[in-house]
This record gives sequence, structure tokens and C-alpha cells, in this order.
Amino acid sequence: MSDQTPLFNAIIEGNAKLARTLAEEAVQNGADPKEMLDREMIPAMDEVGRRFENCEFFVPELLIAARAMKGALEVVKPLLSETDIKPVGRVAIGTVLGDLHDIGKNLVASMLEGGGFEVVDLGVDAHPDVFVNAVKDQKVDIIALSALLTTTMPAMAKIVEALSEAGLRDRTKVIIGGAPVTQQFSDKIGADGYSETASGAVGLARRLVGVAA
Repeated sequence: MSDQTPLFNAIIEGNAKLARTLAEEAVQNGADPKEMLDREMIPAMDEVGRRFENCEFFVPELLIAARAMKGALEVVKPLLSETDIKPVGRVAIGTVLGDLHDIGKNLVASMLEGGGFEVVDLGVDAHPDVFVNAVKDQKVDIIALSALLTTTMPAMAKIVEALSEAGLRDRTKVIIGGAPVTQQFSDKIGADGYSETASGAVGLARRLVGVAA
């Protein structure tokens, strides 16, 4: 694979210290931060997602790869902002009201960031108003909702309703996920998409903003 640079491999291997060091060295040597992101870092997370989908990687490997990606991103992101390079989209993600689980949310957030999105983390136990305000105040393109309990899934429907009542639904895509969530439930509440995996959520988000998955 042409993308198999040391930084690409460090991210896949989950070597956070090495990934950060390589990113720093590349920047010091004048590397283009946009090219680093597009040719090494995002493809690395895409490969991590592919391996997860094929059962070659499991959740621990996803988590350490996301941590390595985050370390490299911390080096590159300030340079991207200086050059006015825009993210592919903005996503506000949160675990819905009544639910305190955050591992899945955090993993999806890391994968989205690794996929080129700017991510606004709304935390856990998030009231529908928190999501509405994120659309109003932070101009997000996509709302990503997580629930791990069947008892908190109805809160997802309330968020979709709240966006509609605020007149924001037409301009905001809503994606949902979590262990008890299904495509059937997504269709029922009028969400724009559902994914059962973190890597799948990245592909879904890219399609919704018009970027090739």
C-alpha cells in the first residue's frame, strides 16, 4: 500500500509516542500538514476501520490506534488552522439524556476526528437542548447520538423532534448508534443514518456531507 509510511504504520500499531514524534519531525522538515492528513493519517484510520470490519482488529486495537491518531493530530491541527484548511464537516456527538456510558461515544468521536471531521463532544447524559444549541451556536453539520440502554433510546427521538421544533432539522443530519440501536429504530424516529460500528459511522458521516467514504 502506497500509504505505508512510518507515520501511517505508527498509527495503525497504536504507538502514540512514535506517531507524535514522527508528526513533529515531519512538520519541522517542512511537510505539508494537509498532505500528512490526507495521505498518511486519515488513510491509516481507514485501514484500522477496515481491519475492524474484517475482525482483524478489535476494540482495544481501535482505541490505541485512535489515541495515536489523536497525538499526531495535536501536532498538525494548529498548522491546519493557520492555513485556513477546513475540516470535511463538523459533528456534535453525545450520549443521550439518562445514559452515562461514554466508551462507544469516545471511540466514534476519535474515529470521526481521524476521518477529517471537527468534533464537538457534548458529553454524556445530554439534554436535547444541548444538541439544539450545538447546531445553533457551533454550526455543526451532523448530530451523532449514542445510547447503550434500551430505556434511553427514546431520548434520540426527542432530539430529532427538538431539532424539528427549532426549525433546524432540514439543515442538520442525525446519525445514531449504540448496542441496542437498530436500522429499524433509526428509520422509525426519522434519523438520517445508523451504524453499528465506529468505522461505519465515519463512512456514513462522509456520505452525508458529500465526501467519498
